[in-house]
Amino acid sequence: MIRVVLADDEPVVRFGVRAVLGTAGDIEVVAEAEHGGDALDLVARHRPDVAVLDIRMPVLDGLDAANRIRERYPDTRTLVLTTFAEDAYISRALGEGAAGFVLKTGDPQEIISGVRAVATGGAFLSPLVARRVVDQLSRAHPRPLAKQRIEVLTAREREVLGLVGAGLSNAEIAARIHVVEGTVKVYVSTILRQLGVRNRVQAAIVAHEAGIIPA
Repeated sequence: MIRVVLADDEPVVRFGVRAVLGTAGDIEVVAEAEHGGDALDLVARHRPDVAVLDIRMPVLDGLDAANRIRERYPDTRTLVLTTFAEDAYISRALGEGAAGFVLKTGDPQEIISGVRAVATGGAFLSPLVARRVVDQLSRAHPRPLAKQRIEVLTAREREVLGLVGAGLSNAEIAARIHVVEGTVKVYVSTILRQLGVRNRVQAAIVAHEAGIIPA
């Protein structure tokens, strides 16, 4: 069972997200918070697999909470809830501790998929969020630049990068390309170093920008 702490300052949003996650069968919301400070306390108390955090919250916003959770409780992964009006937050979040982003107004199944992906060590980007970020980045950096960046990778590393961009965990990637999980960890570490990115989410953005996500 994937254990979740849910934080949002709007009770109706928490109710909706909890209801969606309750349909999954393998996800349990163990505690709820109204702001990021409470979320930190609940993560410390329950040590959940995933913290689902709204971006805009009083006392401590979702991105600051995600960063502190990453530093203090690295076994808890974070999934951020966002809206289309928060492009600046999404851009900032690429350097923070969040492992995934989903739209509050998107397909409810994406929240379930996002929780499952980050709980198993993957990175998850709602397709609409990914497209928004890629469009934003493309205005500053033309798409060919992303393709040039990945030229330093081997064909196998590009394949792994595409699977990271699709939200797969190391174990899932290992099963897909028929290698042991330790080999995938080496690939991912090499990819992050070669691309000069800090985490899987940033790598996933490069994969989306370069157009190498598998169908």
